[in-house]
Amino acid sequence: MDGLIHQILSGIATGGIYASVALALVMIYQATHHVNFAQGEMATFSTYIALTLIQAGLSYWVAFAATFVISFVMGVLIERVLMRPMANAPILSSVGVFIGLLLIFSSISGWIFGYTIKTFPSPFETSKPLLGGYVSGHELGSTAVTLVVLLSVYLFFRHTRLGLAMRAAAYNPASARLVGIRVGWMLALGWGLAAGIGAIAGCMVAPIVFLDPNMMAGILLYSFAGALLGGIGNPLGAVLGGFAVGVIENLGGAYLVGTELKLTLALVIIVAVLVVKPSGLLGKAVQSRV
Repeated sequence: MDGLIHQILSGIATGGIYASVALALVMIYQATHHVNFAQGEMATFSTYIALTLIQAGLSYWVAFAATFVISFVMGVLIERVLMRPMANAPILSSVGVFIGLLLIFSSISGWIFGYTIKTFPSPFETSKPLLGGYVSGHELGSTAVTLVVLLSVYLFFRHTRLGLAMRAAAYNPASARLVGIRVGWMLALGWGLAAGIGAIAGCMVAPIVFLDPNMMAGILLYSFAGALLGGIGNPLGAVLGGFAVGVIENLGGAYLVGTELKLTLALVIIVAVLVVKPSGLLGKAVQSRV
């Protein structure tokens, strides 16, 4: 019983990271109706930036905030320079750009920072496990950070003029333009936020899995499964799906398929959702009349 409780709590902590990345995927999907396959590599590159700042002498939280800002600017620049000219391009052309970004960020991370595995510090380390020994200090702290980020994003989009403008630009660009919203810049800000949220997820997961150029490859797959499970067009659904996939991964890896094969659980979830309910558990099926 103790082992089951530990796996569930640990799965919730891991699921919080998946939820963050899933939210970033949904934000870009709502704006472009495409999945950013480079989200994981962008987050890895940002995590390397954070480690460089920490090694340069900055405190963890100062480096954390600086990395978020740098990642935000990077996301805005990618949208303005690369994605803006692709606005009316065929779908496969946009997919090619995303795959190109994946390869570019992965190669740049290895070229600049090296391919050796690096340790990443955690600000939540404790001398002993917490909550009766079921979770570590980092698991509890990363879950708290994730929940703060998710709550902040929710409040931003629900209760600020800029957040409402970004939602309008994503849902109905034509109508948004008619009321004076600068849709292009709203989409760029959405890319910036997605890049910043990905950077936070990278900083939270790096102390667990260690840092290398391919750190986020598996995590992106789990996050994509969570986004599909909850509904890739529904931010709340994607977040809940991310937490659910974290628990499923831990329980399935511990009691069903083993740790070596637990990545296949994400593939099973993706295929099952696409076959049974492509819109996800909380998503809405979109029908159009011709």
